[in-house]
Amino acid sequence: MKKTDITVHVFFVVLLSIVAGCESPKRSIKKIKQPNKAVSDCNEAFAYASYAPSKINIMPLTEYTGAGDTEEVSHIKAYMSMLDSFGYQIRSPGTFRFELYEKAQRSAETKGKRILILPDIDLTDIVENNHYWRDFLRAYEFCLPVDLEKNKSYILQATCICPDGKRLSTEYTLMYTK
Repeated sequence: MKKTDITVHVFFVVLLSIVAGCESPKRSIKKIKQPNKAVSDCNEAFAYASYAPSKINIMPLTEYTGAGDTEEVSHIKAYMSMLDSFGYQIRSPGTFRFELYEKAQRSAETKGKRILILPDIDLTDIVENNHYWRDFLRAYEFCLPVDLEKNKSYILQATCICPDGKRLSTEYTLMYTK
């Protein structure tokens, strides 16, 4: 009789271990409700940092047009595109500053004497930003009044000061066009 008792006990223990398994019992943990994250949360700001402007370009459509038959005032029509870290053209607030330099011929440093600094254009206001934005180009269009000599080359330097204080800068060689 003892042999049967031992066999039943062993069978019961094996059956119990198979049914119970090796997993530890789960504990019930109460979840604490967290308040909704604020927009200024550091992690969220970090996630959107890749979409901030990281580069600006002066597009090849940029040209200097002198006063003449069709134009009353000579000006530079500058087209600026802003790029994010993925290389996509974006729209963003900022302040644009344009400087014009003479182009030094046959020189390692092509930027010669500075001719003028144009007043800053503040695009942090949504109305002003909309005024300069050209959606079909995905770029900003600026009409900069200047009076330059014909048949001379110039360098247009553009700097964008972003709201976070970052400065993005680029240069473009400009020639007179009719």
